[in-house]
Amino acid sequence: MILAHLSDLHLRPVGVPAYRVAETNKLFARAVDALLALEPRPDAVVITGDLTDCGLVEEYEVLAEQLARLPMPVHLVLGNHDRRETFREVFGDTEGAAEGFTGFDVDVAGVRVIGIDTVIPGASFGMLCEARLAHLEELLAARPDVPTLIAMHHPPAACGIGHMDRIALMEGAERLAEIVARHPNVERVLAGHHHRPIQSRFAGTILQVAPSVAHQVVLDLSEYGPSAFVMEPAAYLVHALVDGAVVSHQAYVERHDGPYPFILDPEYPGLA
Repeated sequence: MILAHLSDLHLRPVGVPAYRVAETNKLFARAVDALLALEPRPDAVVITGDLTDCGLVEEYEVLAEQLARLPMPVHLVLGNHDRRETFREVFGDTEGAAEGFTGFDVDVAGVRVIGIDTVIPGASFGMLCEARLAHLEELLAARPDVPTLIAMHHPPAACGIGHMDRIALMEGAERLAEIVARHPNVERVLAGHHHRPIQSRFAGTILQVAPSVAHQVVLDLSEYGPSAFVMEPAAYLVHALVDGAVVSHQAYVERHDGPYPFILDPEYPGLA
């Protein structure tokens, strides 16, 4: 199993940069190019929210055009910059979600991936209400022996970046932790929102936050640091099933020099 995990695209109408700086449409097109160049190619792609910047139909149409380039299935989670109603206008209803919400429940080469909706319309922070939590618990209970990844937008634990922690999953995180702790087959909780690669322990498993394929949040581990972004290299995650366990890698969208073979210089012999 190879699953590419992208997040926080913030797509805009054609010709309009995000925040007057980030050419997010071009950056996402480059990310699609990077996925197409991967060898072997991923079995599927999951994108953990903020697909668009304003939830406009025009923005989802940009997304649909780029996703059409990918030969593998793509599974979408909504973020706080998305809107359910306009998402459905372009992509239709999703299967496997709690009633009234978006999400999915799919198998990817022996691994189950469950996408859950943490959006509160009009709010930057996220929540999981009892209906969504009960639905997740029902799904997990039905297949307790299958390695499972849970994909969501808002991270359910603090990361130390103060302004982002104040808009994380602010309701339902404790109940989510109780549910996940009862299901040791949950290999990862995958999230986005923070625009940085972040890992921490959560409920007996690993919380893995993907960086953005566009702009990144400034790394400032102070409680009242500025809410600002930088154009650090765009990146994404690749999760693979290796010897029965999920292993995660960070990959960069940009191409760099190489690859070069490891060949010793005969004038300066070293360890083989």
